[in-house]
Amino acid sequence: MARKETQQSDTPKKPGRFAQVRQVFTASRKADPTIPWWMLLAFLAVVAVGVGIGALLGHWKYALFLSVPVGLLAATLVLSRMAERAAYRSLEGQPGAAGAALGALRRGWFYDQQPVAVDGARGTRPEDVAGAAFVYRALGRPGVVLIGEGPDARRTKLLTQERKKVERVAPGVPVHSVVVGDGADQVPIRKLGSKITRMKPVLTKEEVSAVNKRLKSLGGLRPPIPAGMDPNKARVDRKAMRGR
Repeated sequence: MARKETQQSDTPKKPGRFAQVRQVFTASRKADPTIPWWMLLAFLAVVAVGVGIGALLGHWKYALFLSVPVGLLAATLVLSRMAERAAYRSLEGQPGAAGAALGALRRGWFYDQQPVAVDGARGTRPEDVAGAAFVYRALGRPGVVLIGEGPDARRTKLLTQERKKVERVAPGVPVHSVVVGDGADQVPIRKLGSKITRMKPVLTKEEVSAVNKRLKSLGGLRPPIPAGMDPNKARVDRKAMRGR
């Protein structure tokens, strides 16, 4: 019995909602020092509008009482949006940014934040992956989405190889290729999640599950994530922003 109590006490507790918001605020303020001021502006604007309407109706005190929690909600929404933007800015130009951005995909998607293929990496240190190409894979109702990043020649070769692999184990399933970058016909890292989720669905949920099982049979390359590009630390975690 004593052993059981000890084990329970040693289990780390999940941070509460306010603790999560505080963590996000602290990290985001380091990336963008203007966030607290925008939050304050949103709060004051909501309270001012609420009190103004209440004054016109002759109940400004009651309006103030209602406006404060609404203002706090507005400030939290501003924090969420600006923290997300700051997170994406920190990912731009970093090796493995596409894998980290996949963490923002909603339910119904299967993906791996580690690349399924790499070309040009000489090791696991950040300087060893400079100039390397990566391909990531996501699966949802629109089909299989291959996301490539890195130099054109290496990236194109990897995308072609991975497309052939997918078509071999899942014939007839749509395969889309997306290139992350700021060039022509490329998708900025901040828009990657919305680009993928806006694709037209063609598969049922049952078909997606069946295709996922086939893709797992591919196995393939699972290189270690180089230091400095850990998607578990760099990803955009929307659940944490919502306090869930």
